Amino acid sequence: MTTTLITVAPTGAESRKSDAPALPVTLDELVAAGRDCEAVGASVIHVHLRDDAAEPTLDLGRLREAVAALRAETGLIVQLSTGGAVTDPEADRLRVLDAQPDMASCTMGTVNFGDDVFLNRWGFIVDLHTRMQDRGIVPEYEIFDLGQIAALRRLLDKHGLPAGGHVHVDLVMGVPGGMPGTVAALAACEAALRDLPEGTTFSATGIGRSSLPVLLASLAAGGHLRVGMEDTVTYAKGQPVESNAQLVARASGFARLAQRPPMSTGDARAMLGIGSV
Repeated sequence: MTTTLITVAPTGAESRKSDAPALPVTLDELVAAGRDCEAVGASVIHVHLRDDAAEPTLDLGRLREAVAALRAETGLIVQLSTGGAVTDPEADRLRVLDAQPDMASCTMGTVNFGDDVFLNRWGFIVDLHTRMQDRGIVPEYEIFDLGQIAALRRLLDKHGLPAGGHVHVDLVMGVPGGMPGTVAALAACEAALRDLPEGTTFSATGIGRSSLPVLLASLAAGGHLRVGMEDTVTYAKGQPVESNAQLVARASGFARLAQRPPMSTGDARAMLGIGSV
């Protein structure tokens, strides 16, 4: 792989605007962040939305509005989170697909998430996967622990390849309760990914202080990157993140140093099996 897919996750469902003033919580802020991040190397945007009180929401009207606005104002691949917040019911998480994004996340198992539990039953995973197949939405399979790669192999064996035919996973590392954000953990995952269909690609996400070690390890292993304020609100020790574009620019800089510059949105669509909008 000679270029690097960079995904930006600008908001998430955990951080509060009061703790991270640069966090984009309105639609205008989200679109502006998308434009700025695309300009410095992002090709995918992983979207969580907030309501008027800046609380996480899976409101379908807001989701449709966000997809339309991001497509109108950017060339980014729009990936909606079906995880939402850990308290969101399955029906609401499935309804995210009605907004017809280019991509959506599909988390491959239940994981302790700090003091909470991020529940992903097998039946729910199958439902997400098959509904995305039917609607032509490309999944990004989120992996929080090593065993979830085996679960993905089982899913693909039983229910076939995803829409677009290409398997792409995101290794989410450093969540309290999931796998650690270490080089050893990433290497173990990279080895396990060899059991998936030929051509499978992966991105890696380091949460909090693991963001830089995971970024560097992923580049070294031939993987791709996800960065953003969903995953860290600290740029360096004692230095808050100024913007999502600041994180994307740093990731792009490291990708260029590795002689794998940021992937264009056109090349990203081709790799992931996403038709042009």
